[in-house]
Amino acid sequence: MKTIGILGGMSWESTKEYYRLINELTRDHFGGLKSAKMIVYSFDFEEIARMQTEARWEEAGELLAKTAIDLEHAGAEIMLIATNTMHKLADYVERAISGRFLHIADATADKVKELGVNTVGLLGTRYTMQQDFYRQRLESKHGLTVLTPDSQAMDRVNELIFAELCQGVVKDSSVFEFKEIIAALGEDGAGALLLACTELPMLVRQDLQNKPYILDTMQLHAEAAFKLAIAEIS
Repeated sequence: MKTIGILGGMSWESTKEYYRLINELTRDHFGGLKSAKMIVYSFDFEEIARMQTEARWEEAGELLAKTAIDLEHAGAEIMLIATNTMHKLADYVERAISGRFLHIADATADKVKELGVNTVGLLGTRYTMQQDFYRQRLESKHGLTVLTPDSQAMDRVNELIFAELCQGVVKDSSVFEFKEIIAALGEDGAGALLLACTELPMLVRQDLQNKPYILDTMQLHAEAAFKLAIAEIS
């Protein structure tokens, strides 16, 4: 099994889920005491969030690239950024390493197309919903139509992520609000809703598991990484 490198800590709430999901997939596939080979670097999210707020994207990109190189030198053969938003800087990481970089939007789009869906709702941080780096990849590379919430709902989703979910807080009132935002996108024509922030699955409960499809980009990313890691031995 190949070694997976994870650029994590953005936030650690989602990074621990990557670690759990990939190890569970490994255990279920092989049985026994088998677990995944992973090297995880956990950034101080406060520092990363400050770079985002201050638009110091180049500095953040160089930091991710340097860390990815360190992970590769330590033995990582497949590289993941364990957050949707920081895929804005995916090119920095992909250029820096010689091994395989697995983009979260590609793993997500593969599942969308498998479901036969053409129009998706995109939910994440304001950076992810407003800027082109995620939407454009889904539209240009994968031919999908992408919808986003209105400005007020966009602000609220962004607030929920940073003020609550990244701190491990899940309120019943926030679950209800999020359900309403999902419903509005479904009414606008989204056949699938992309939880394109790795903390958003914390808000999704069983009563939302119906059409429009609710897709956890973190889970799809972890599954794709696992399949790639075992590709030569399955």
